[in-house]
Amino acid sequence: MNKLLINGVHHDVEVEADTPLLWVLRDAAGLTGTKYGCGIGACGACTVLLDGEPARSCLLPVSAVVGKAVTTIEGLSADRSHPVQQAWIAESVPQCGYCQSGMILAAVSLLRKTPHPTDAQIDGAMTNLCRCGTYNRVRKAIHRAAGQAADMATGHPATT
Repeated sequence: MNKLLINGVHHDVEVEADTPLLWVLRDAAGLTGTKYGCGIGACGACTVLLDGEPARSCLLPVSAVVGKAVTTIEGLSADRSHPVQQAWIAESVPQCGYCQSGMILAAVSLLRKTPHPTDAQIDGAMTNLCRCGTYNRVRKAIHRAAGQAADMATGHPATT
């Protein structure tokens, strides 16, 4: 039995210790927002936050996450009110949308570490791949989310 903390909820899952977290999330926990992309950790569609850090869940054995907090796109906010989700909507980032849950979580992690990143910092941190090529919109959304996060902290609109 593996005891996992996923989106703030404790889950007991019976899977082999080497089962990738991605399949535990999708099949055992019923959280299908995390996507299978390449299966080799290159594309980032399967990105989740593990203790706040981005992690490729297709490569991560479930045994490695016991005792750690896992956040999926479903756990970011119940109503899409998170500043990054709001920025993604405002900037019309998704085209096909397949990679977006991993992109959003990677952006959340970046903004927690670097609240007002430069374009170069965004480009260096966002290693997720997007077949539709929405990288310019991703960058704009991250800048917008940085402003929204500042608004939430101060109660005043950001001036950018």
